[in-house]
Amino acid sequence: MIRSMTSFASCEAEIGSYTIIWEVRSVNHRYLDVSSRLPEAFRAIEPLVREAVSKHLKRGKIECNLSYKKDKQGEQAIEINEERLNQLLNAASKIETGMNHFQAISPLDILRWPGIQAEFKEDMEPIHQAAIELLNDALKQLIESREREGANITDMVTSRCELIHEQMVLAKQRLPEVQRLLREKLEKKIDDLLAEPEQARLEQELVYFLQKMDVEEELDRLDSHVKEVRRILEQDEPVGRRLDFLMQELNREANTLGSKSADLQTTNVSVELKVLIEQMREQIQNIE
Repeated sequence: MIRSMTSFASCEAEIGSYTIIWEVRSVNHRYLDVSSRLPEAFRAIEPLVREAVSKHLKRGKIECNLSYKKDKQGEQAIEINEERLNQLLNAASKIETGMNHFQAISPLDILRWPGIQAEFKEDMEPIHQAAIELLNDALKQLIESREREGANITDMVTSRCELIHEQMVLAKQRLPEVQRLLREKLEKKIDDLLAEPEQARLEQELVYFLQKMDVEEELDRLDSHVKEVRRILEQDEPVGRRLDFLMQELNREANTLGSKSADLQTTNVSVELKVLIEQMREQIQNIE
């Protein structure tokens, strides 16, 4: 299924005392380019973020942004480092005996003293693991969005292929008449040159008219490229680069057809072909 590279998804979940929010954005890029913005408490999962993205996506510039809120009611209760507290109180008592006027220490001041509150280290591994699982959910939503947009691009490219085919039919229908007119012009040129023989000029005129008359090869290659585009659109794998290459080939044949054009209608066909190809190319730039 064709996927667009431009999309957005977000997921939010409560994990323990945390509310985790992922926002994932993707835009077109030649390769897979992953960047992440993580709070310090989640910095350790950055390699896992890249690994998760690479499992789901093959191309695009991907931005993964994580934010979180911590439930204050779920925060750890204050624990006192009894040993450190006793040391502080003993030191304060010694100071008090040597002072005439001693101001009592506020309990809040004591709590603020370094080392009084027991250091609490929260086990973040389960939270990190759950955050990665939530990221996978966000990436799945992103892929679904990319596939929906990809379906729209597929419809657009398919419709342009139909219009290109119609233009090729016009050119082929016009070809016998164009060749007849060119043949008449060539015969007149030959008659004029035979009246005043110039071998080099005669050869130049022959080459010129033969080139103008031979556009069937370009039309056949255009038809072949269009069929290949349709075939690739049905494949279930990243095909953006291959389609981009085919757009270059289609444009080359349309340009050659225009340069060989010997009448206004064929020139108009060439111009219309280039317009249709450019419309496809702009959309294909977004295909994974």
